[in-house]
Amino acid sequence: MKLQLHEPAPGFHRPIDFLRACHRRITNCLDTLERLPAHIEQHGADAEAQSAARRVLAYFEQAAPQHHADEDEDLFPILHAYRDDPGAHPQLGEWVDRLSAEHPRLEAAWHTLEPSLQDIAAGRADLLQGAEEWVRLYRAHLELEDNAVLPLADHLLSPEERTRLGRSMARRRGIPDAYAEQADE
Repeated sequence: MKLQLHEPAPGFHRPIDFLRACHRRITNCLDTLERLPAHIEQHGADAEAQSAARRVLAYFEQAAPQHHADEDEDLFPILHAYRDDPGAHPQLGEWVDRLSAEHPRLEAAWHTLEPSLQDIAAGRADLLQGAEEWVRLYRAHLELEDNAVLPLADHLLSPEERTRLGRSMARRRGIPDAYAEQADE
């Protein structure tokens, strides 16, 4: 039950690509959550299940909140300014509002699922009640972001907005000078 969370991410000087890389990591976690119940049914909460649960926990406890903040505090406000732009899709404002409203719901459902994963990480088998629905909701959320919102961001954001977005994302992770270093690469 492999979980690939360590794919090299693009630098903060490419913030939209960085967000896409985060989405791939989230998708890997969702794939793991879908496979975990069958694995536990067959093998119990063995070392492989424990490791997978720990990795999913680590991602959603640490990286996912930063990712949601990247979108809610930085990307979505920039995109809202473009909602009436002729180059934007007429539903951009609606999409951004929907995605922003989904983040708290996804986070609340995560907190319901988290204790089950903690049990598995500790070697106790658990049925992961609610995981299937949470995965379905998260996949729909990512689909809208990946297929509609991020392509529009690629099209609409100016170089200055990308720089501002990337710097904010780096600061959120405690890397204040990362953007300058990566921009020179």
